[in-house]
Amino acid sequence: MPSVHDWINNPLGIVDGLFAQSNSCPDWEKKIVEYFKEKLKLNDAHTWVPSLNDVPLHYLKPNSLVKFRCMIQDMFDPEFFMGVYETKDPTSNSKQVKCGKYKDITEGGQVDFNSRNTVTSERQTFYCVPIPGESQWNSFAGASQARVVPSTSYVPNRHKRSYEEDDEMDTQPQQMKDGSQGAQSSTESHGNIEPKRQETEAPSHDSSPSHCTSSLDLNFSLPGEKGPACLVKVYEDWDSFKLNDMLEVFGILSVDPALSVIADEREASSLLDPTEGMETVEEQRVHSPPASLVPRLHMLYAQPLVHNNPLLPSSVLENNGDYLSSVLGELASIRAELLTYLTHVLLGDSLAAEYLILHLISNVYSRRDVLPLGKFTLNLSGCPHSSPFTEHLYKVIQQLVPSSYRLYMSLYNMNNQRMVPRKDYTANRLVSGTLQLANNTSLFLDETQLEQGQLDATGVRNITALGNLISWQKVDYDFNYHQMEFSCNINVLITSEGRSLLPSDCQVHLRPTLNPPNLEEYLSAVQVVQVPSQLNKYRIYLSVARALNYTISDEITKAVEEDFVEMRKDDPQSMSAEDLHRLLDVARLLSLSHGQNTLSRDGWMKAKQLEALRISRTPQQKCVNGNEP
Repeated sequence: MPSVHDWINNPLGIVDGLFAQSNSCPDWEKKIVEYFKEKLKLNDAHTWVPSLNDVPLHYLKPNSLVKFRCMIQDMFDPEFFMGVYETKDPTSNSKQVKCGKYKDITEGGQVDFNSRNTVTSERQTFYCVPIPGESQWNSFAGASQARVVPSTSYVPNRHKRSYEEDDEMDTQPQQMKDGSQGAQSSTESHGNIEPKRQETEAPSHDSSPSHCTSSLDLNFSLPGEKGPACLVKVYEDWDSFKLNDMLEVFGILSVDPALSVIADEREASSLLDPTEGMETVEEQRVHSPPASLVPRLHMLYAQPLVHNNPLLPSSVLENNGDYLSSVLGELASIRAELLTYLTHVLLGDSLAAEYLILHLISNVYSRRDVLPLGKFTLNLSGCPHSSPFTEHLYKVIQQLVPSSYRLYMSLYNMNNQRMVPRKDYTANRLVSGTLQLANNTSLFLDETQLEQGQLDATGVRNITALGNLISWQKVDYDFNYHQMEFSCNINVLITSEGRSLLPSDCQVHLRPTLNPPNLEEYLSAVQVVQVPSQLNKYRIYLSVARALNYTISDEITKAVEEDFVEMRKDDPQSMSAEDLHRLLDVARLLSLSHGQNTLSRDGWMKAKQLEALRISRTPQQKCVNGNEP
């Protein structure tokens, strides 16, 4: 039924309709947001909305409602725009008041900049990219009911005027320099505002490659990343969003080709006369990329993502009691199957498989001052060098988690890879780095690739950054004159031959019981036998287990304290406060892995047994830089 989808195909019609009622309805702007929120809630209507992640841009209708699952990679300066403006018809002198919200271009005749009806508003721009490192299985396309065909309404040679173009055409040069031009100066005096969205749309069939592609850096965090980047225009509550947040944005798609024409003209004029614009050429290119590559999305509604697992409801624990209770009953059996699978992957080492499960469900659930609680960085030592083992282990991790990245810790990568994001003041943007990742990403550090050699200054900084990430779950972004700390929640797994040179919360020395004649064939076969339905069970299990709440009763707390005193009675050095802290972490994760949100006496005893086995096979070394044995 076409009427059902009018709000998807023509959302601006809804906006203009509610704006027309603004005299009788002063809160029309809130009504717009409420309208679309209600529509998206009805009968899974959000699945009807086409996704920028899954549908090529040229298949999407301009000015239609689309969604985008993304991470906020950068936040630009706020910009001003004409929220309300008045146009006049030169022939009939008729005037019409129009809404400028959710649009980049003025429509309907010449803009009267002296009109008393003009309202200057403010919005924020986020540079958003697909969530870094999303696994191939992690696709929301299968859940989307949206059906799209190539858009025929997108005509590249049809140009509408931008706000600035109207201004330039309707105003004399000497008037432009006059600071007393009322509403006009309110838009023009901010040279760093409007040009940011004016260098857009370069049709692929006639664009200069040097202008469009080779000079455009989409600024992804990870090398080899693909997918659309997007400039998201935010109209309300932008202070509630943070850098690196995961969002699903619902907004109006803007890819008007007029934007690139204006941007080209502004760039040329700024080269001739630098006073024409306050932005550098580099900043114009970064903040106003071609809309054919970086579309604009005017946000109507954004849903923060606690996780990006498409197999689960967006909020696992809240308002999903029935779903959660049905899953909890199966967690124990799924755990047993997953343990068997990982034991085969780890060449028969069931203890290493136990700790790998604990690592995969770990999560920073709170922070006490600077100390992140819940992290569980695992160092899996004893991994063979120059063998396919770590490569296949990472493939298994990719199969199980929604987002991951394998960092080869070769000497070359350590000395050359940009890991820490830095501020580029010339282009006025944050240049991303490998460690700019969304929460719950699994970072696989392959230390078996590290050969002998000398770390240079960059390498030392990168190793320091990795150590801070592991120990404090934070990354210090480089702002040239100072560093800015950004908290994160990233699971770090380190594979190494001996003990890792990086700190870790727990070291497990691999002890294989299987010795297949052809290791690569064996590991490939282990992965192949896992059918998709079984893998989906594992994926749901890991996401649910890490989202469970956890408590310890007063009775168990007292029993643990008494046990700690007893263990230290004969040899005080046998159990330190750090050992107790790690033991409590293992007990917590062990309980959650069985679907239990509180610690039992049996769970405590099982944790002690696991730790005793682990320590018995781990070469005893003194702690270095906070490393735990």
